[in-house]
Amino acid sequence: MGKCVHCVPLEPFDEEYLSHLDPPVKHMSFHAYIRKLTGGADKGKFVALENISCKIKSGCEGHPPWPEGICTKCQPSAITLNRQKYRHIDNIMFENHTIADRFLDFWRKTGSQRMGYLYGRYTEHKDIPLAIRAEVAAIYEPPQIATQNSLELVEDPKAAAVEEIAAKLGLRKVGWIFTDLLSEDTRIGTVKYTRNKDSYFLSAEECITAGHFQNQQSNPCRLSPDGHFGSKFITVVATGGPDNQVHFEGYQVSNQCMALVRDECLLPCRDAPELGYAKESSTEQYVPDVFYKDKDKFGNDITYLARPLPVEYLIIDITTTFPKDPQYTFCSTQRFPIENRDILGETQDFHSLATYLSQCTSAVFLDIVSDFHLLIFLVTNEVMPLRDSIGLLLEAVKTKDEELAQTWKKSEQWATIEQLCSTVGGQSSGPQEFGAVGGGPSTPASSSAMWSCLHCTFMNQPGTELCEMCSLPRG
Repeated sequence: MGKCVHCVPLEPFDEEYLSHLDPPVKHMSFHAYIRKLTGGADKGKFVALENISCKIKSGCEGHPPWPEGICTKCQPSAITLNRQKYRHIDNIMFENHTIADRFLDFWRKTGSQRMGYLYGRYTEHKDIPLAIRAEVAAIYEPPQIATQNSLELVEDPKAAAVEEIAAKLGLRKVGWIFTDLLSEDTRIGTVKYTRNKDSYFLSAEECITAGHFQNQQSNPCRLSPDGHFGSKFITVVATGGPDNQVHFEGYQVSNQCMALVRDECLLPCRDAPELGYAKESSTEQYVPDVFYKDKDKFGNDITYLARPLPVEYLIIDITTTFPKDPQYTFCSTQRFPIENRDILGETQDFHSLATYLSQCTSAVFLDIVSDFHLLIFLVTNEVMPLRDSIGLLLEAVKTKDEELAQTWKKSEQWATIEQLCSTVGGQSSGPQEFGAVGGGPSTPASSSAMWSCLHCTFMNQPGTELCEMCSLPRG
């Protein structure tokens, strides 16, 4: 059976077709790009997606090693930056507004910027042919030093545990988010519109950080000799929009940027955040020439050396959305404190757990424990860590199985947690009540000697009533 030009189906990489979608699509999906490469008569038999390398090839024996010698066989090729025509992620969707609002609360209360990792899943995005959507179900905020103008990440001892929890919940780290907000009028809640076409959308330093994260989370690809090509890891910026309200803008950096970052060839400019700078070769490192093309005032294509480099050649924008009908991977209606917010007085300890459980009105146990930050606390707390025994509960939250959650609730570990919470809850009501709960009148202990905590055995200084290690009361 034959087909004429009018009934042949459109290809998912047809640029004219993509430009007429509503809204128009600037970048084809990565799978559409693969379809384009493998679509000819040879069915992509000779297609190979090679990762760019900016390093000298090792094993060349015809001359001394760099800087004494180099040849055309081991010398990396010069790089001409092009705007990438495809993207690995085509849409970003937060499951509900609560996720974003809780993240923004830190900036609202302190005025300092904030960074977090996005945990979620990759799904099909049906508005664009062969497209992939990153759905965000939770934000984990690692330890960081934050000011009004800067962010500095510090080592996170809980990183491995968080990854393990997310994997058992069917989630993965899909990206990172940070704020860049300056208040304009606190009376009406407006923010300044600072990131636009006249300034920049991502700074060079942010592009380098995004490239670093994308290199850590590479994308498996059967057409690449290395087994990986590009990345699905996304960057989201919470910043002021044209209407002076908070907007969420999504980005990725190109595969060329990932290569420059991986091989340590790209630097930020100190006084111009919108410009990067390709390093020059030194005795320690050979850096290939990096070029980009632009048009002069007569419309001619001119090639420039990337010193400096406009970072707009490195970034790909991604639409960021919220659904009309909110979705909830974690259905708890109460809010357990978010990790690493001690500066706000919001701490994750058994006091906050006791308060959280006392405020929960739901009779469904699954609804009570279905909170990402609560599950992290149960696994990583120093008093009663449940890392080896929480698998059943994580499976219950993942599958929304109340019967399975009730089975775990009957475990010895949860009984211990409840006992610790009841002890702390008694303390919050005052010393007289706590003594009554203990079975007798409260008698003050000697405050002139060090005392050992009954719960974690930590030796505390005299004159304290709460353990410095586990925050539980002196028994």
